[in-house]
Amino acid sequence: MSEYLFVIIFAIVALAVVVGVLVLSTVLGPKNSTVEKNLPYECGMLPSEEAKGRFPVRFATIAMLFIIFDIEVVFMYPWAVALDELKLFGLIEMVVFVAILAVAYVFIWGRGGLEWD
Repeated sequence: MSEYLFVIIFAIVALAVVVGVLVLSTVLGPKNSTVEKNLPYECGMLPSEEAKGRFPVRFATIAMLFIIFDIEVVFMYPWAVALDELKLFGLIEMVVFVAILAVAYVFIWGRGGLEWD
C-alpha cells in the first residue's frame, strides 16, 4: 500500500484544489446578473433562430476516420528515426503497415465514406 501513498496524496490534493477553486469562484464572484447577460450569445448578434439539431452521422464518421489515419501517421515518425538500425526488416514492416492503411483507405473510399452529401 505504501507505493500508492503518493498517488493517493496527489489525488486528494488535486480534488481539494478543484473544490477550493469552485467554492472561491462562487463566493467571491460577481452576482449582478441582468436579462441581457442571461441571453444566449452568438457572434455578437441576437440569435435569429433556434439552435440546429444534431450533427449528421457523416460528420462524426469523417472526423473519426481523420483521427484514425492521423494517428497512424504518428507511428511513422519513430520508424523514420530508427530506420538506420532497423535496416531491411524495418523497411519491410513499414511497407506492410502502409499497405494495410492503403487497403483500409481504398475500402472506405469505395464504400462512400469520404463523400460529403
